[in-house]
Amino acid sequence: MAQSEPDAVSNAGRHATGDAARPVPVRVRKAGAVAARAGEPADGLFSAFAATHAADALLSRRWNCMAGVFAGSAAFAAIFAGIPPVRSIFLIAAASLLVLAGIYFVRLGNRVADAPWQRAMFAVPAVAVPMAVFGLGMGYWNFRAGEFLEGPLAAFILASVIATLIQSGKRYTLFTVQIAGWSGLLAWFHSPSAVATLLVLVPIAVLVDRMQAAAQRASLLRREAELRLSRRAEDILHDFEESGQGWFWETDSKGMLAYLSPATARLFNMSRGDMIGCHLSKLFETGSDSHDGERTLAFHLSARSAFHELAVRAPLRGEERWWSVTGKPIYDSYGNYVGFRGSAHDLTEKRRTQEEATRLARYDSLTGLANRFQISKTLERLLDAPREAQRTCAVFLLDLDRFKQVNDTLGHPAGDALLTQVSQRLLRVVAERGRVGRLGGDEFQVILGGAQVRDDLANLAHRIIESLSQPYSIEGHRVIIGASVGIALAPEDGTTSDALVRNADLALYAAKDAGRGCYRFYATDLHSRAEEKRQLEQDLRDAIHAGALELHYQPVIETATEEISGFEALMRWNHPTRGMLSPARFVEVAEDTGLIAAMGEWAIRTACHDLARWPESVRVAVNVSPIQFANPQLPGIVTSAIAQAGIDPQRLELEITESVFLADDSNTDAMFASLKRIGVRLALDDFGTGYSSLSYLKKAPFDKIKIDQGFVRGATMPGSRNGAIIASITSLTQSLGMDTTAEGVETLDELELVRLLGCSHVQGYVYDKPFDADEATRRLESGLKAVASGPRASRGPRQTMLRKVVLDHEGEIYTGTIRNISANGAMIEGLWNVPPETTFKIAVSDDLILAGKARWSQENRMGIEFQIPVDIGADGRISLKRGVSQEEGKPRLWRQAG
Repeated sequence: MAQSEPDAVSNAGRHATGDAARPVPVRVRKAGAVAARAGEPADGLFSAFAATHAADALLSRRWNCMAGVFAGSAAFAAIFAGIPPVRSIFLIAAASLLVLAGIYFVRLGNRVADAPWQRAMFAVPAVAVPMAVFGLGMGYWNFRAGEFLEGPLAAFILASVIATLIQSGKRYTLFTVQIAGWSGLLAWFHSPSAVATLLVLVPIAVLVDRMQAAAQRASLLRREAELRLSRRAEDILHDFEESGQGWFWETDSKGMLAYLSPATARLFNMSRGDMIGCHLSKLFETGSDSHDGERTLAFHLSARSAFHELAVRAPLRGEERWWSVTGKPIYDSYGNYVGFRGSAHDLTEKRRTQEEATRLARYDSLTGLANRFQISKTLERLLDAPREAQRTCAVFLLDLDRFKQVNDTLGHPAGDALLTQVSQRLLRVVAERGRVGRLGGDEFQVILGGAQVRDDLANLAHRIIESLSQPYSIEGHRVIIGASVGIALAPEDGTTSDALVRNADLALYAAKDAGRGCYRFYATDLHSRAEEKRQLEQDLRDAIHAGALELHYQPVIETATEEISGFEALMRWNHPTRGMLSPARFVEVAEDTGLIAAMGEWAIRTACHDLARWPESVRVAVNVSPIQFANPQLPGIVTSAIAQAGIDPQRLELEITESVFLADDSNTDAMFASLKRIGVRLALDDFGTGYSSLSYLKKAPFDKIKIDQGFVRGATMPGSRNGAIIASITSLTQSLGMDTTAEGVETLDELELVRLLGCSHVQGYVYDKPFDADEATRRLESGLKAVASGPRASRGPRQTMLRKVVLDHEGEIYTGTIRNISANGAMIEGLWNVPPETTFKIAVSDDLILAGKARWSQENRMGIEFQIPVDIGADGRISLKRGVSQEEGKPRLWRQAG
């Protein structure tokens, strides 16, 4: 046969247990073989029978013994009945030969047949034909004698019993043996009763076989279930070992490994044989955080004491693994100690998770600096030191200026990269002097332990601000931010952590209020300022909700026609208790608190609504903050406001400052493109005062440039370079086809200068102050023509004083009194009706003599313009401008006389 019975049964046993790698006991294998075949599908009665008993269809390997059984039975019968007839001898011999031939016939069937029922078709003739021929031989022997001879009959029964025993367990061929043998025996007697009995016994035999098969199958299934149940724990433990999550071990009385899970050896990159016999404690290094403290694994093994979840480390090649080991001593039936037995499970991932959780609990995940919790604990330890002298320290609170704008324009990943670079610079500047931590967002804290000198702290704060204000390279973009610092010292400014941090925070707010990019020490009056700012913020929220903000409109005059071409919308707030507040008081608060977006949208919608009432030739310019500009919804807001007001988009002008270019990315360009598609005009506000670059004019589609009033003020003063700057700007804008607006023009001299230098538009008090919406409407109803009015020239700030001076005019000496003085001149009282352009030498003191010229005179007062500007101290002390010597300050004729 292609497969011997033991092999076939053995494989079936492996299949039944689900593990082909482990040997199975013979009794189990036999039971498993039948059980494995029990579930195979089959068609028809015979197919179902053959498939159910596929193992029975295989001929027993002992069937060849039947050839000798036949011969022996015949010899046994011959003792009692004499020599059998020749035909009987021939048939018995033929049956023996057919037994041997049937074995080869079954082997042939196993080679050519695939299905169990096909192989059974070869096995049935192999047992049926020899038995039938043997029965014919024994029956003929009796037939010739004319009666049943006891010898042949007993021999036949003996042979059939032996055949039954050989085919025991193979019910399928068992009944075939019996039916075929008795059929051959009774064939010679032609007895109807015998034939009838045989015909009745055949179905009974089949029925009995089916019942026995069902009972045996149920018995086998029960045995299989019992087998699975008995092996369940073993299989579960084996699967657990193979998973690598845990393993089992056992040692002998000397602590040498006697058993180790196979998977564990692979983790150690060693063979299981090499590890058996090795001392268990040599495999690990006991962790310092084990539950038993200094009690090591070796101690437990030597003391024969049980241990539970002892953390041990195995430094494997390429990685470090941790296990939790549990074990207890074992004893034999006589109470003799025979070793340890235990288990272990992998702690590596758990420890890594715990370490990561600990790191995240103490350190900032982005920058690696100490987080708020850790930096707070550091400060508390300093302030809770045993000795009072050790409780001195300084706390720096830092806030990044313009960081939110970078976050909004370049995105949060760029903001994270910026924070990482900021933390690195902070660490370099602070170095070993203190500890740096990140509180969250763009807020940082520095703690300096020990007594501190204020000058040293001021120097450190200056270096921090200077370092953080240097340009950064973020994703190919050049980014510039700043920093503000608040400083508080212990114990002067607080003896608890909360008090010290709160006061440092107040100092930080003071630094921001001072213009940012600077540092401030805590002072006691900062509490009232902070409360004032907090109250202002709350009032501003209420004002926005109640609609208490207003827009005032300052006319913009076209220099060529002196007509109103438009207005600039200026936000105003009439506070219920503080009166009219300047935007400088509340716009910064709005930006810090996020209220600027709502205020900006309201301003755009209100300006468009008011613009709809005015002539078509009039425009309105509205300021757009960098935060608004970074909002992707801005084009939609502008479009909605224009549509609701029903105005031409060209009548709305958006004024944008240079700070929007800090990000210098594709989002900025996309926003400009979106706004230009709407059709609005764009103006660059405060040109030249920020981060000016001519590349802005190349990239951004501006229609107008506004010259900051800082260049207009003082432009008419002798020696001022402002006029040259204005001329350069106007020349550039004319070449680019842009308009130019000069802001803050207040005097007729300034108006004449900016008109002469080519500014296309003028804005300032020289024409009109801002109107509210109704006043602006009435002003436009009276006509667009504007008339300039105001002082001829601007003068610097004046200081009132009463100071006696001596005046010399061509040798004539006079006395006078300075009533007020500025850097460029003074009003002197004491000389009557002095003609304009009269020159004087004015002796302010023994060491300082000034030259001047009378510009105007009225009764006993005259205005003197100094030849060289002077400085005036807070104490009223007058001196020449810094860099001008006393000799240079004297009139030439006085130097010659001296």
